[in-house]
Amino acid sequence: MLAYALRRLLLMPLTLLGIMLINFAIAQMAPGGPVEQLIARIEGQAGSTTQRISGAGGGEVQAVRQQSGAYRGAQGLDPKFIAEIEKQFGFDKPAHERFITMIGNYLRFDFGKSFYRDVSVIDLILEKMPVSISLGLWSTLIIYLVSIPLGIAKARRDGSGFDIATSWAVIIGYAVPGFLFAILLIVVFAGGRYLAWFPLRGLTSVDFQSLSWAGKAMDYLWHLTLPVTALVIGGFASLVMLTKNSFLEEIGKQYVITARAKGLSDTQVLYRHVFRNAMLLVIAGFPAALVGILFAGSILVEIIFSLDGIGLLGFEAVTNRDYPVMFGTLYMFSLLGLVLNLISDLTYHYVDPRIDFSSRKV
Repeated sequence: MLAYALRRLLLMPLTLLGIMLINFAIAQMAPGGPVEQLIARIEGQAGSTTQRISGAGGGEVQAVRQQSGAYRGAQGLDPKFIAEIEKQFGFDKPAHERFITMIGNYLRFDFGKSFYRDVSVIDLILEKMPVSISLGLWSTLIIYLVSIPLGIAKARRDGSGFDIATSWAVIIGYAVPGFLFAILLIVVFAGGRYLAWFPLRGLTSVDFQSLSWAGKAMDYLWHLTLPVTALVIGGFASLVMLTKNSFLEEIGKQYVITARAKGLSDTQVLYRHVFRNAMLLVIAGFPAALVGILFAGSILVEIIFSLDGIGLLGFEAVTNRDYPVMFGTLYMFSLLGLVLNLISDLTYHYVDPRIDFSSRKV
């Protein structure tokens, strides 16, 4: 197992390099780089940013130029001024040089500053991280608290009316994305059309600082209810089925038959013997579940509820072509995702030594 872990660790730099290179190349072809954005603002032509220009964060802007050699929409600007803008954004060098410089800086966790906020990328991430962590941890915790008892109940009543009815809820939760549930919750409970029980945006109220300790806690939970509910509804289905199938597999084994033959009740067999063995894979999957919540579901939910977290930060960075933020967050969370996935594999082996990844080649 140690050899497998070492192989995974050695492959992480190559994986990160591949992720950064692919996204760098895609950004080259995406229209509307930061230079064009700034020119459009100067010329009062914000809509012109959709004209063809490609760029990369920290990477190259390959502008489509007219016969005069100027950017489209910049005919009235001094070419020297345009050159100064390119130099300011770091687009005065060839693409490969910028990519190498970017990777070299990222290896030292130097992500530079945002193009538009004059704040370091690290400071921005640290500022937005608490919101994303709140969503990820609360939703993951509630998903486990709901899914495990429900999965156990379904396993004990396999084939019953309860199992069939709850299976429909599981299917709906699995089929409908969390962000659609988020929109539905806003329409029904956040003043969209019917009730106005919960706030529409943000994680705290305007007067949050003036509230008592208990008031702050209640205000925080009040704002967190709808986004966490959307993530839980969209994420509990797979864990319910994993728990149910794990228990069904254990219930059919010989040691369960032996325990029942000794006179133990179903409850004693379930919680003294089956529970410990069946829960190994479920608990071991916690790091992977956290990766999914943090890096997939919460992004759209943050945007829908206007929560100032990492997801909204990344969305705004893409919209504004703020490449240092785009690529800095991509690098950090790709690295974190790779580490958490490795921890998940190691946890599987730790809780059940029969699971051995050593024979795998990657």
